[in-house]
Amino acid sequence: MANPMSTLGILHTLVSVPPIVFGVWAFLRDGRIDPANRVGKAYVVSMVTSVVTSFGLSSTGGFNPGHGLGLLALLLMAVGAFASSAYVRTLTYSASFMVLLVPGINETLTRLPAGQPLASSPQDPLVQTSLAALLVLFLCGATYQVVKLRARAQPQVHPQS
Repeated sequence: MANPMSTLGILHTLVSVPPIVFGVWAFLRDGRIDPANRVGKAYVVSMVTSVVTSFGLSSTGGFNPGHGLGLLALLLMAVGAFASSAYVRTLTYSASFMVLLVPGINETLTRLPAGQPLASSPQDPLVQTSLAALLVLFLCGATYQVVKLRARAQPQVHPQS
């Protein structure tokens, strides 16, 4: 049976939902996470809050892969914040979203439903397949974003009437 969640674990879980909501909202509305608009700013603030609260959690008693992913997400957002290229900015924020979902998928599948989780460990085929599907979705989404950015950069040619 999975370990019961601590108070910090419950808080972290609660503050980890908003960046998912804001990220999906941004993708659906704008096709990307844009830190210059309100939804993008809300994503950044909620993502930083999620990552910071994760640093107080550890089932191993020290630094773990989840902490590394949190640092990677912060690094990706920092690179995106200072990037002059729209491609780098767009793809780093999208990658930060994907990185957020990696521990989310693992924790959800290995903890829920309570008492009889769907997966027994991060190595469980269900977790591994879900993470592979996440990677495929990210690659498809990133490809779509690059195509859209290229189309936006192309001069619009209008036939003369």
